[in-house]
Amino acid sequence: MSKSNSGVSAHTNSGFPSDLLLELRGGPGRPKALALAQDLRAAILGGRLAAGTRLPPSRVLAAELGLSRSVVVQAFTDLIVDGYLEARQGAGTRVRGEPARAAAPPREAAPPPTGLEEALLRVPARVRLLAGLPDPQLFPRAVWARHYRAALAALPDPELGYPDSRGAEVLRRALAAYLGRVRAVLVAPEHVLVCGGVTQGLNLVCRALRRAGAKRIAVEDPCFGLHREAIALAGLEPVPVPVDEGGLDVAQLPAGVGAALVAPAHSFPTGGTLGGDRRRALVEWAARNDAMLLEDDYDAELRYDRTPVAALQGLAPDRVVYLGSASKTFTPALRLGWIAAPPQLAAALDDEKTYDDMGSSVLEQHAFARVLDKGELARHLRRIRPVYRRRRDATIAALAELFPDARRQGAAAGLHLYVTLAGDVDVRALRRAAYERGVLVEDAARHWADPADGASAIVVGYGSLPETSIRAALMTLREALVSYAHQ
Repeated sequence: MSKSNSGVSAHTNSGFPSDLLLELRGGPGRPKALALAQDLRAAILGGRLAAGTRLPPSRVLAAELGLSRSVVVQAFTDLIVDGYLEARQGAGTRVRGEPARAAAPPREAAPPPTGLEEALLRVPARVRLLAGLPDPQLFPRAVWARHYRAALAALPDPELGYPDSRGAEVLRRALAAYLGRVRAVLVAPEHVLVCGGVTQGLNLVCRALRRAGAKRIAVEDPCFGLHREAIALAGLEPVPVPVDEGGLDVAQLPAGVGAALVAPAHSFPTGGTLGGDRRRALVEWAARNDAMLLEDDYDAELRYDRTPVAALQGLAPDRVVYLGSASKTFTPALRLGWIAAPPQLAAALDDEKTYDDMGSSVLEQHAFARVLDKGELARHLRRIRPVYRRRRDATIAALAELFPDARRQGAAAGLHLYVTLAGDVDVRALRRAAYERGVLVEDAARHWADPADGASAIVVGYGSLPETSIRAALMTLREALVSYAHQ
């Protein structure tokens, strides 16, 4: 609370100012109650005090403004009479709610979201057959709350200052151990950097590579469209390289690129897995061209039918920048990811992270370190894998029944299937027809460098829906296809 312009200072026993900013512009002959009422009215009309905002009690506000309580009571009373405030027994004085407005006329159905809006999941609350959505109901709230409380209680006071931009040491040690044990990643804790997810990690790496002189980065085609766009926004040219059922076609990698972004365990969205021969060839290509490999390990821990596939990073720790996160395995709400960096790139990434956000939230890092060290993430994965496998199987069964001529890929892992539809289907028209029926499905074309190169394909995510809802959503999609076909 600032001092009044009329020269009346705050009450000496107030201790600290209120969270209500008022200036009380007064003057000779201007009643203080009027000045206070006008300031409050201006704050309400200007939107600074929203409907429902509770005002300080009259005696508290009077003490903080250095006014008599009767002045504040008078101002409140005037504003209640004028309809700006309301007072209820036991509920205090609040800004009155807005008067009811006439219902807006119905609008035409909005088109299904596309591009970046869809990638960030900024979509209405409809049935969403979108890739990469884990089930929020499976998040272990009790486990997280227990470890968060324990981490907060044990956190030394000095740790509550500005964080190490690389991440809390306790989490970097836990991640180095976990990734080595589960993903065969070879990295020292000092070369682990904590970030806000794989996309932020990719942005940091791209900026560091650009500062080092890189101009172009090879990307899988198709790949996660948002990542290709992020590379371009970082000032680098994404160079598409074809993908088949065996993952990236290494033989078509060009010379003259500074790095290649790959998803060896489960190429997005088609689901190919890079085999041993291609992995070795990829590492040889990187060494021959003095290039970096950026490994997106986005859902490798969610495998269902095959022996787990080790990370590429273990073959060439000095050439591979490993990117991972808790988004698919734990929850995307946590915004917690990590980079296992080659030693020669670690300092540059530290600099980029410092200027990006000065470090990630310390409390969540300490809590997640406990989740890793206590084996809670491993137990969580053992619990959710069978759930997601049943949902995948239900999706496959429903597709076989409802879309018998469609071809599916990528069933071995993850939270989605890549489905190529039979015939010359206008997927954009299909998506619109499905959206109007309450189902949002993803057109695979946006993940190709040239959308015209993609076949008539959709990406069907099954992670966030129970089995019965999956079949119902796909039945709606079938109805939409029939409706579209008869137009």
